[in-house]
Amino acid sequence: MKGAISGNHIPVNHWELLVTGLPPLTIIEQSGIEDELEKIKLPDRTVASGGNRGPVEVDVTMPMHHTVEQVAMEAWYKSSQDPILPTYKLAGTLIHYNIGGDAGRVFGLFGIFPFKRTTSDLEMGNEGEMATVVWSLSIDNVEYLK
Repeated sequence: MKGAISGNHIPVNHWELLVTGLPPLTIIEQSGIEDELEKIKLPDRTVASGGNRGPVEVDVTMPMHHTVEQVAMEAWYKSSQDPILPTYKLAGTLIHYNIGGDAGRVFGLFGIFPFKRTTSDLEMGNEGEMATVVWSLSIDNVEYLK
């Protein structure tokens, strides 16, 4: 592998998710984006592209004690519930920074809304680990921008 990988790589620990209308979010972990084409099984037992992409789901983990961010997420989550606000779907940008600090890859995310909230398990014997909230987001469309 030595010499096969070019320099200034994009590390998995330097990214930013910006969502329109929300404060900057402190995300300590984010699941990968699995963007998949629909497939059609043909009578000859082969597979062809259905031409359409399905929605994408991403989990983002945030510190529970970041009150401003959690309040913003709760308000967004509430707007996705009955009665659903017409503005509940937002747009965002996922920026992957390279080692040099520049935006190495950028994806536009469209039609985002939170559909699930999961809090940390609680345990009296724990040594005091930070409590988190995992927000599950649905994304209608992911577009490669850079």
